[in-house]
Amino acid sequence: MATLILVRHGRSTANTAGLLAGWTPGVTLDEHGAGQAAALPGRLAGLPLAAAVTSPLERCRQTLEPLLAARPGLPLHTDERIGECHYGDWSGRKLAELADDPLMKIVQQHPSAAAFPGGESLRAMQARAVDAVRDWNGRITEEHGADAVYLMCSHGDIIKSLVADALGMHLDLFQRVHVDPCSVTAIRYTPTRPFLLRLGDTGDFGSLAPRQPDSAAAADQATEDGGNAVVGGGAGAA
Repeated sequence: MATLILVRHGRSTANTAGLLAGWTPGVTLDEHGAGQAAALPGRLAGLPLAAAVTSPLERCRQTLEPLLAARPGLPLHTDERIGECHYGDWSGRKLAELADDPLMKIVQQHPSAAAFPGGESLRAMQARAVDAVRDWNGRITEEHGADAVYLMCSHGDIIKSLVADALGMHLDLFQRVHVDPCSVTAIRYTPTRPFLLRLGDTGDFGSLAPRQPDSAAAADQATEDGGNAVVGGGAGAA
């Protein structure tokens, strides 16, 4: 079956503002995120992509613009099932303010029981994303053969949940996975099991270095050091 290349969108204005964007309109790539997107065609130059599938949200579409420009004729499809989690009443709020909400403990420690007020549950988010991947795997394999490679541009929590599914991990463990903005995760699907080939690969080991104290990335690091995952995925390295 097909090999799936999962790309998280580049760093967004919400990431650097410490906001949980969700489906909030008007969230775009910031300057650094636009640079990450511009570098994506070179990073993927060796891959013969059969198609690209994107979340309908603007930050994902912007991330793919340089790749589509570099590959005229690459089919692009939009699938709402790989759109960001519907965070409901949490959407657009500062993550620092949400940290003390009682629901955050559930999101962190028992995510399979977490449902966002006015939004969806993390179980429902994972289920729709997995369904989308299964459908596209079948379609791409049928149209392009078992060795085909295709790309999906999506969001941090979506990609983390797909990795958990590929590894046979319970959703309650998905907060142990981290993917930076514009990182590449690769999963090869076979008739018997998936294989995780890459996880959150940015090609930049600088993201492992200590953060500057006042950066958004430093806040992400502090959250992780405290044992909590960054809901929505965080801003990554500066």
